[in-house]
Amino acid sequence: MTTLPRFTARNCHLSWRDWAGEQEILPSGDTEMVRLRLTRMGRTHSPYYRICAMDSRSARDSRAIEYLGQYDPCNKDEEKQINVNVERAQYWISVGAQPSETVASILKKAGVDPTPGKKA
Repeated sequence: MTTLPRFTARNCHLSWRDWAGEQEILPSGDTEMVRLRLTRMGRTHSPYYRICAMDSRSARDSRAIEYLGQYDPCNKDEEKQINVNVERAQYWISVGAQPSETVASILKKAGVDPTPGKKA
């Protein structure tokens, strides 16, 4: 009978299949899916959101790949509600990042076409 490795901070992400040696092998060309989405910031009852590029499997408020701007729904001035780095948002969309529904509507207001893929 084989013994399982000790539970440490380095291997806490492993499932029981990985521990038993039945590790699932991904194809070598597999890349992570990047999404443009919001992370919540601010205080209770007064939120603002950062628009960021993140791995689709990560949690809402986890580390982002890149921050693209911010959205402040509590600001009365509609021009100051949305602050987006348009150039970087267009770059991420051109390389295939999928915006969430909310981010797509925010990008439309900022003047960015939210459909993924290269533009002709």
